[in-house]
Amino acid sequence: MVNARVDQHGELVITASAGSSKTDFDFLTGKWTMDNRRLKCRLNNCTEWIEYKSSDENLGPILNGLGNLDFYRTSYNQVDNTPYEGVTLRLFNPQTKLWSLYWVDSNLGIMDPPVVGSFDGNVGTFYCKDIFEGKPILVMFKWDKTDANNPVWSQAFSQDNGKTWEMNLTNVSHRIK
Repeated sequence: MVNARVDQHGELVITASAGSSKTDFDFLTGKWTMDNRRLKCRLNNCTEWIEYKSSDENLGPILNGLGNLDFYRTSYNQVDNTPYEGVTLRLFNPQTKLWSLYWVDSNLGIMDPPVVGSFDGNVGTFYCKDIFEGKPILVMFKWDKTDANNPVWSQAFSQDNGKTWEMNLTNVSHRIK
C-alpha cells in the first residue's frame, strides 16, 4: 500500500505524501464522458467485465478550495433498470494534508465510509475499511491524472489487509471541450 498500512491493532494508518495539496483535484473541474468497466461479481474470482458509458459534472473547488463536488450519471444500474446517479464530495484537511472522498448513490442513499489519502505526483491513492457481503475488506481508490484530459480512476478490494487486491471497477474520463 502507498502511504498506508494496517498497524498491529488492525487499524488503518494513512499518511499524506509530501506534495499533497488542496489543488490536487482541480483537474476534475468541468464536464466529462466516461468509459466504465465493472466486474460482474466481486471477490469471487470473476473475470467477466461489464462495460458501460456515463457522464460526470464536477463543479470545481468549493469551501474556499478545501473541497469539490461532482455528479455522476449513467443509464446502467446493476440493481434495477432505473437510471443511476451518484455524488462524490471530496474534502481536504489542511492540517493532515489528507483528502477524504465520500460517495453516495441513488440505489441506497447512504454515504459510504470515506476513502482517505493523497496524491504523490500524478497518482492519488485512497483507502478505507469497509464491509462487503458481511466480511471486512479494505477499499482502495486510485486516480491517475497523468493525462489531465483523460484521467483514469479505479477501485479495488482486499480481503487480506492489503497484501493482494482485486480491481473491480475502473473508468477513463474524457473531458468535454
